[in-house]
Amino acid sequence: MKQVLEGVKILDLSRVLAGPYAAQNLADLGADVLKIEAPWGDDTRGWGPPFTTGFDGEDVAAYFLSCNRGKTIIRMNLKQDGKKIRDLVAQADVVLENFRPGTFDRLVGELPDDTILCSISGYGATGPRSSEPGYDLSLQARSGIMSITGEEGRPPVKVGVAWIDVITGLHATSAILAALLYRERTGKSQRIDISLWDCAISALVNQAQNKLASGKEPQPMGSAHPNLVPYRAFEASDGWFVLAVGSDAQWQQMVEILEIDCQESWSTNSGRVKDRIEVERALFKIFKNGTRRHWENVLEGIPCAPVNTIGQALCDMQSVARDAVWSVEGVQTLANPLRGMSLTPATPGQISETSFDLNI
Repeated sequence: MKQVLEGVKILDLSRVLAGPYAAQNLADLGADVLKIEAPWGDDTRGWGPPFTTGFDGEDVAAYFLSCNRGKTIIRMNLKQDGKKIRDLVAQADVVLENFRPGTFDRLVGELPDDTILCSISGYGATGPRSSEPGYDLSLQARSGIMSITGEEGRPPVKVGVAWIDVITGLHATSAILAALLYRERTGKSQRIDISLWDCAISALVNQAQNKLASGKEPQPMGSAHPNLVPYRAFEASDGWFVLAVGSDAQWQQMVEILEIDCQESWSTNSGRVKDRIEVERALFKIFKNGTRRHWENVLEGIPCAPVNTIGQALCDMQSVARDAVWSVEGVQTLANPLRGMSLTPATPGQISETSFDLNI
């Protein structure tokens, strides 16, 4: 079976997470990805512990393995090996880079007319912050997401993964796929300018829209939801679980199951949001008298789940059934959610030889 992106050549000049994550997505879909690292390697090779054996047999940080699967990796000095880099650029369908704006043009110069360029940066190629560096944590702070993450009255909290980098990598993947389709239809290439900042602001979705609509600043609410009640974590007798009531019908079903004596106004979500404290207090009182498994069984059909550890999630029967963990070159790594479309690298789990001509 032909792979989705078979024959597409991606030159990955990016480092750390957003760019490498996008390039890994394309490799998983069958593209030939050649990653060029500086002579000292990608920064994330040293972002440990933990360290483990990598795809090339070298010991690297686990962080590096999370976004560099399925690639051929070589090292070059971009300043000293400029001609070689330009020769590789000429072979590529897509070049992905995350230098500061303007750096790529100085190093490489003009691109072939049919080459797609995806540039990822902290703040984009234009605007007053375009020259500023942008790591995920600084963007989480400046974008506002940290102002609504965590418990009320407590210090600001970041999302537990590099949330903005991952979102940016996904947007870059979509943009590159769209540009490939556009080139196929028109013969014209694209220069894609993606920033962590733009992606972060866009990903604020309902919270930013709430601000635009009401004029009020969203506040941290722990696990609770600004627009839905009950929609948060509750404490059972053996730990925490979440209840996610997303409709009035689900609420009514739960009321009948739990035999809750409640006010008529609580039959609508707006009424429950208005009386949030009373609604949640009543449910906390009920849920402390049973285990998480008990409430999952009792509330079957109503969205709820235990607050798992990462290890518990990886071992969940659904993760096992859906092959959520791959083995590539003997290394365990998280599978691509689009694995149903891809033969790479689920079986046989080997990284293919690159079709780039490296004898340059």
